[in-house]
Amino acid sequence: MEYFENFLWGAFPWLAIVAFFVGIFWRWRTDQFGWTTHSSQIYESKLLRMSSPLFHWGMVFVIVGHLMGLAIPKSWTRSVGISDHFYHLIATYPGALAAIATVLGLVGLIYRRVVNRSVFLATSRSDKVMYIFLGGAILSGTIATFSLQLFDTLGTNGYDYRETISPWLRNLLIFNIQPELMSDVPWQFKVHVLAGFTLIAVWPFTRLVHAFSAPVGYVTRPYVVYRSRDTRTTDMRSHVAWEPVQSAASQLDRNSERRGNSDRSRPPRSS
Repeated sequence: MEYFENFLWGAFPWLAIVAFFVGIFWRWRTDQFGWTTHSSQIYESKLLRMSSPLFHWGMVFVIVGHLMGLAIPKSWTRSVGISDHFYHLIATYPGALAAIATVLGLVGLIYRRVVNRSVFLATSRSDKVMYIFLGGAILSGTIATFSLQLFDTLGTNGYDYRETISPWLRNLLIFNIQPELMSDVPWQFKVHVLAGFTLIAVWPFTRLVHAFSAPVGYVTRPYVVYRSRDTRTTDMRSHVAWEPVQSAASQLDRNSERRGNSDRSRPPRSS
């Protein structure tokens, strides 16, 4: 059992981190044209306009909350006069609202992909895998927040993850692995941590890579020059490569007229 715990809270997170960075490098070197959101807005936009902002803005606040809770030690917040109870309030209630927004947005996006046939046909296998792992990470975090922090099922006035999960993660990132810090963590948070690192491992192989894209080169790119055709030197009609689509009857009449004109212009045969 000890070896399994060491793997879960020592080896597995680093395997996921290595897979993330190696995968990002590989994806950028081999598939830059696929480094995109694969937008399906052309197929359906009404549900997308409602669900996408809800999901993305919810995720922004979720990520900010995670960074604050995991990266900032408890001693730092106490030193600036923020009590543990006040920190619990400002972390729990805004976090719960952000979780609700994220879940509603994700449900809307998945519903859109399932119900709309055009969007469903444009959904790749990697998209389906991505939704499974993304949904698992979000759902497990929402369950942990509501059950342990908001409704306090353990009766501890909210689980203090800054005593266990936060120092475990900070030490993990500086190669000071301490799996014993995770031994007494509630199962809801354990599942969320494992789901989060699994999502990190598969991140480079899905459309989620677009989160690391920014139009930095847009402001320095050269102007696009449009040149119109000079009608004084070029005959526009001589370059028309298509004709308007017509009905079958009008097309037959036109073909008959052409054949009649060609017959009249053809010289008579000599006997």
